[in-house]
Amino acid sequence: MSAWSFLLDGFATALQWHNLLFAFVGVLIGTSVGVLPGIGPMSGVALLIPVSASITSGLPPEDAAASALILLAGVYYGAMYGGSTTSILLNTPGESSSVVTTLDGYQMAKQGRAGAALSIAAIGSFVAGIVALLGLVFLANPLSEMALQFGPAEYFSLMILGLCAVSGLGGRSMTKALLMTVFGLSLGTVGIDSVSGVARFTYDIPVLYQGFEFLTIAVGLFALGEVFRTIHEKEQQSGSIAKVGRIVPSRRELKQSAAPIMRGSLLGFFIGLLPGAGATLSSFFSYITEKKLSKHPERFGTGEIAGVAAPESANNAASGGAMIPLLTLGIPGSGTTAILMGALLMYNVQPGPLLFSDHPKVAWGLIASMFVGNLMLLILNMPLVKVFAKIIETPSRYLLPIIIAISVFGVYAVQVNTFDLILLVVCGVVGYYLSKHDYPLAPLVLGLVLGPMIENNMRRALTTSNGDFTVFLTEPLSLVFLILAALWIGVPLLLKRRGKKLIIAEEA
Repeated sequence: MSAWSFLLDGFATALQWHNLLFAFVGVLIGTSVGVLPGIGPMSGVALLIPVSASITSGLPPEDAAASALILLAGVYYGAMYGGSTTSILLNTPGESSSVVTTLDGYQMAKQGRAGAALSIAAIGSFVAGIVALLGLVFLANPLSEMALQFGPAEYFSLMILGLCAVSGLGGRSMTKALLMTVFGLSLGTVGIDSVSGVARFTYDIPVLYQGFEFLTIAVGLFALGEVFRTIHEKEQQSGSIAKVGRIVPSRRELKQSAAPIMRGSLLGFFIGLLPGAGATLSSFFSYITEKKLSKHPERFGTGEIAGVAAPESANNAASGGAMIPLLTLGIPGSGTTAILMGALLMYNVQPGPLLFSDHPKVAWGLIASMFVGNLMLLILNMPLVKVFAKIIETPSRYLLPIIIAISVFGVYAVQVNTFDLILLVVCGVVGYYLSKHDYPLAPLVLGLVLGPMIENNMRRALTTSNGDFTVFLTEPLSLVFLILAALWIGVPLLLKRRGKKLIIAEEA
């Protein structure tokens, strides 16, 4: 049978009335989970596993596994979209992959273009879902074989490239961007070393043994930082809230978004395919790529529509790409797919090469449900864009307590720890002062995310090479990534130095 025949069989499963209901409930809950800062898709999927098990308990084993996975996958990619809502409206990332969306999405909202930003996010998410579906159908096996070629040396060099590329988010000063990157890497070293078991920078404080919670720092820097900025600078503000304006994007905005959506979808899918890379890295890379390709890179960070379209498409496509190593190799490509793998094993369904032959209803039913779920997301969210966009018209005296309440609830729900609440406030103050003095926050966040991954892959590579650092240069792919990283840092510096010499020569 061809891939299309298998896909049609999958639609026969996905379009059963109870599976349609599971998909709808999944994307609805997922969108709500994505809106709440601190919960995110991983926590949402984990919380719903026992619920899905109880709901599907009366079905045959094969049908129960398919239905439960359709529900949980709906939560997964629904949360990917939902995270954009508060990022755009409140400058509060609902989950880590939505951090980049705050850079331009919130600026658009302040300009009265919140409706257009949310609509483009919904359209980009739908297109990315279709790209991921086609990738799952036709490219699963060959792409999985390619991903297997990535060893720890290649992953290390890829992460280094990501850190160097973050200089594109550094505003006017690359030095400040690199300083913030190092600061983020330093924060990522706090806690118990996963290899040696040694406590690092914990100072015998038990709560620091598990390290800093990523979303606590992200929500503090972006959400509470914005709250403190609004409170402190209220004397300079007129107090008027920008009008939302039209909901449907203009023809010009659609034209400007088309290419970033396609590029973000493709880039996100391929990065999501790599185990451990995930939606966060793909959203950062897609944003940096669009800024590099743009004729007007100075517009990014001021409300550029491509700065919303690309990362929102990328993080949704990455969620589909992450399903390929899970389904075909039994290797989870992200934390959320690791939880989905646990759910499959709970139903005695072993993900891997034999999944498509032993349990075709589960595998192809899930793939087909991705199209159905993304279509539901588009239909569900487009009419509600105006409802979501009304949030930005809320007066500051009501809006700020809402932001604080959402942030506190989301952060406390992760670990139920008062230390995280204290850290949240500290990060809010730090975030305010850093942004006030033009220190970019995005490099700090990416450094915190990639730091542990860089360290683990470096140590694994050195273990296999008996401590020989040339392993990063002898592996071809690793060498390519390192050369690209050096060029990404070196070329702008050389151009800047050359520009200064030309100015001096002209003045002379």
